[in-house]
Amino acid sequence: MSMPFENYESQPQATLLAQVQQRFGQSMSIPEAFFQTNAEKIAEACWAMARRFHQGGRLLAFGNGAWATDAQHVTVEFVHPVIVGKRALPALALTNDSATISGLMAHDDAKLSFVRQLRVLARPQDIAMGFSPDGQSANVLAALYTAQEMGLLTIALTGNEGGAISQSNLDFCFVVQAQDPLVIQETHETLYHILWELVHIFFEHEGLLS
Repeated sequence: MSMPFENYESQPQATLLAQVQQRFGQSMSIPEAFFQTNAEKIAEACWAMARRFHQGGRLLAFGNGAWATDAQHVTVEFVHPVIVGKRALPALALTNDSATISGLMAHDDAKLSFVRQLRVLARPQDIAMGFSPDGQSANVLAALYTAQEMGLLTIALTGNEGGAISQSNLDFCFVVQAQDPLVIQETHETLYHILWELVHIFFEHEGLLS
């Protein structure tokens, strides 16, 4: 947990240095272990995503709170590539439409907030990507189940021990084994940047997508 700014002056320099080193250590060791463990599964997920895009599918991403911004971030990466020459691919963050979300939550069970959007917007060739820091977000889990029933490719990015989402038999579930939400989110961000990059590599070898 972060320390109030005014308390830093009273901390011995060695204590502050130890805190900084611990923070950097987590930010390096946890992602390193995650990517070593999941490298093959990440490649498989990229190939599956590329095939869906090749079939005319779209990426539909969703999450809550800070993870809503990750849903927005990953869709921007696909729609507006930062690398010149890479093709734009269709993607939509369900979290973008605050009027729809707040309207649904005012009249329905909150856990259906993304479900109802998927039922209207999603097509079987699409990709559903849900973000949850601990795998226990009820509305994200419900949306992933709905996407699965509709035939979408389902991908979850979670943390902690993976929670109920990691037990839901999705196509792909990536669990960052960490308690610190900042480290989890940092690793998720690196992961979806890699997903974006490798999807484009598969598009450069389109014979692999048929």
